[in-house]
Amino acid sequence: MSSPSTISTNTTSLAEGTLVSHLGINIISVQRGQSHLELPIQPFLLAPNGYLHAGSVISLADSAAGFGCMASLPEGASGFTTIEIKSNHLGTARDGELVCTATVVHAGKSTQVWDAIVKNKATDQTIALFRCTQMILYPKK
Repeated sequence: MSSPSTISTNTTSLAEGTLVSHLGINIISVQRGQSHLELPIQPFLLAPNGYLHAGSVISLADSAAGFGCMASLPEGASGFTTIEIKSNHLGTARDGELVCTATVVHAGKSTQVWDAIVKNKATDQTIALFRCTQMILYPKK
């Protein structure tokens, strides 16, 4: 796991070969306390009904929160893992691009709580509201 001071400079390399790159998620910016990611809507991101699959939206939001968490780790932490997620889906789309902004709500030594808003880039319609809790990991002594 990269240190918080280097995460914003190498997020693209961290994403290579992971679900983030496989889905086509673009990392726009990552800094302590906030991140911005985008996702072009592709046919494989849709559910059988022709609209966005909830898992696609959650993957974008969880990735945004995860990159933000990596950039916001407390001193001495080695990483994190998601221990809870919640998502309210308020809209959907069939094409275009999604944008997601994740913001830290609580940045403690043992947990962080992140909120993310997923929107349709063209219309600014809110697609989903997302919240997750991250457990902060430390090296074993």
